[in-house]
Amino acid sequence: MGLGTRPFTHGLHDVGDHCYAWVQPDGGWGWSNAGLVVDGEESLLVDTLFDLKLTRAMLARMRDAEPNATRAFDKLVNTHANADHCNGNELVAEADIIASRATREELAAEPPDRLAGIMRAAPNMGDTGEFLLTCFSAFDFEGITPTLPTTTFDGTFETTVGDKNVILKEVGPCHTQGDILAYVPGDRLIFTGDILFIEGHPILWVGPAGNWIAACDYLLGLPVEVVVPGHGPITDKRGVKAVRDYLVYIRDEAKQRFDAGLSAFDAAMDISLADYDSWGDAERIAVNVATLYREFGSTEDPGNPFEAMAKFNKARR
Repeated sequence: MGLGTRPFTHGLHDVGDHCYAWVQPDGGWGWSNAGLVVDGEESLLVDTLFDLKLTRAMLARMRDAEPNATRAFDKLVNTHANADHCNGNELVAEADIIASRATREELAAEPPDRLAGIMRAAPNMGDTGEFLLTCFSAFDFEGITPTLPTTTFDGTFETTVGDKNVILKEVGPCHTQGDILAYVPGDRLIFTGDILFIEGHPILWVGPAGNWIAACDYLLGLPVEVVVPGHGPITDKRGVKAVRDYLVYIRDEAKQRFDAGLSAFDAAMDISLADYDSWGDAERIAVNVATLYREFGSTEDPGNPFEAMAKFNKARR
């Protein structure tokens, strides 16, 4: 039985009481989810998408579903700084854009034109470029205007959409420096951003892993019924537990190999992923182990993460 609680189909999913999830199969690189919370004529958008075309299509469908509340979006929450959750911000520039302070700092340091430049260079980057093109050639990164959060916070931030309360809880650094959760307690609903990758390997860009595991524990303690992940199908607490179990497993397996003196890459190649054969993007373990090794005190140069993942995939062919 899979971890999804609803059909994993593209588009807008009504999750009850004027709340929605925007879902993009297959949930792999760049195919992120987003959300919409409405009450009366007020709206809050959770994340934008990887490029302007995708974001425009999503916003048009949301306006069809909730025309009174989405003539202008009142608020936008960016759950973290990865571009597949922020690159469409300029299309809702009228909104108060809310994020953690750390997320705003990350976004300011990684403008969209940097990724556009990398993709232009990718055809001449060998195996790494081939991997990048496989992951990202479906997206258009040209002409995106950086649009940064206008309201930032540390810790917890509470806001409203009409009479609905929305609680933003900072749980990073873990996936990125400033990950947050968007919890709608009255609807027993939470949008997790990339704290959850459902049926796909999570990626530990920053760490520490303990913060991510603690975020999963926090989620498991909430009275939520609908869990919208950053990638993959809509889920429930089974999905949260599966991600938690994965993180604990990878951390413990990496520590054993660190203690045995293996390099980070050799450890990533050696760890069995048999229990996760059905999950996508297995190459992310190369980044996960490198990040864990830094956490364990390694001074090994982790190198370019996409180069490591390309090397992992080539070795596994």
